Amino acid sequence: MTNYKSSNNGSNKMTNELSTTQSPRIIVDPNGIWASVMLAFLTTAGIFYINIMPAVVSGLKEGLGFTNQQAGFVSSANLYGASLGALTAVFIIKHIDWKRWSYVLMGLIIAIDLICIVISSPWVMIATRGLHGLVGGLLVGIGFGIISRTASPDRTFGYLLFIQWGLGGLGLMFLPGLVPEYGVTALFLSLVAFTLVSLVMLVFLPDYPVPQRHTENANQDAPTGNNNRVNKLPLVLTLLAILIFQAANMGLFAYMIALGKAEGLSIDFMSPSLAAASWVALGGAFLVIVIGTRYGRTLPLAISIVLTALFSWLLHFSESPDVYLYSNVAIGICWAFVLPYLFGICSELDKGGQYAALGGFASKMGLASGPMVAALLLSDDHYSIVINAAVVGLLLCVVVVFQPARMLDR
Repeated sequence: MTNYKSSNNGSNKMTNELSTTQSPRIIVDPNGIWASVMLAFLTTAGIFYINIMPAVVSGLKEGLGFTNQQAGFVSSANLYGASLGALTAVFIIKHIDWKRWSYVLMGLIIAIDLICIVISSPWVMIATRGLHGLVGGLLVGIGFGIISRTASPDRTFGYLLFIQWGLGGLGLMFLPGLVPEYGVTALFLSLVAFTLVSLVMLVFLPDYPVPQRHTENANQDAPTGNNNRVNKLPLVLTLLAILIFQAANMGLFAYMIALGKAEGLSIDFMSPSLAAASWVALGGAFLVIVIGTRYGRTLPLAISIVLTALFSWLLHFSESPDVYLYSNVAIGICWAFVLPYLFGICSELDKGGQYAALGGFASKMGLASGPMVAALLLSDDHYSIVINAAVVGLLLCVVVVFQPARMLDR
């Protein structure tokens, strides 16, 4: 499962010269399961707060007394910063020593999370989390680009969602109950702990150099040999689909605890319910790992996105604990199932990693815009309009993604 290789980096002349004096280190198989898991941790480290977003929003409201709008703006600032960072990765991913950059970026992420423990002003928190997002988004963009260089990016993105949903479920299970006792310290220390684990894993990852044809001809990005002009429309549509899908889901997910409270549900019921939904959602990512593109992309995407819209609409009846629970479970499964395919489309259009990094940018823009739009739409804790907006966005996503998915299926 592991290979023993020298620590030299083919893209770094100085490292090549020193490799004979360095002791060998353990490097995992670049296309093996352990590499997929470690890449998943790397790519999640910059945005783990997304998977515990309801706990973050609720924690800011209860631990620091932020309003619905202020808590939503903190989340959006974090994610808009991440969008800018992911966009920056598009232009540098082929030209940097990505491992050195990742070490530095994770160190900065840890420092910013620790600083946030002592911040109580909403506007200072908004600015600080925006900076955190910028750094974390750059790390995520780098991770997406490296995943594109694996033999099966669809499956690797499946592992990514598997890790995110599994650990996100743990956060949603325990963090909301810890905030009343320990304040937001519990939230930010959990983020620090995750980044530290990811930092250790980075040591064992191989170098993943840029494929030779991308170093020789930067314009030859399509696996079929088509040029960028031919692939522009599928790329734009895929990026738009990712943005819409993420915005629709996150706009609703960020306020899931607040929505439940407005419907009379208790935190003792909602925390384990959302945790269970995250864990069961692992089945969606696992299904992608198992079936890959055996049945194409068009049909699986269309069915799963329509189901996401249906179960989002059922949240209108969240006063029923069963509806709240099972709707969140179904949404989570579909969410974890759809994203690997969407990112996989970007990866198939460019094995160098730039298009996947663009997919990361579109994802962060959607994740940031969702809570922002929801915060602007919210009035007196009436969440019906947020639910309706999510449903409309999801149905629009089906229309947008059809052409690029169908093109790759053919």
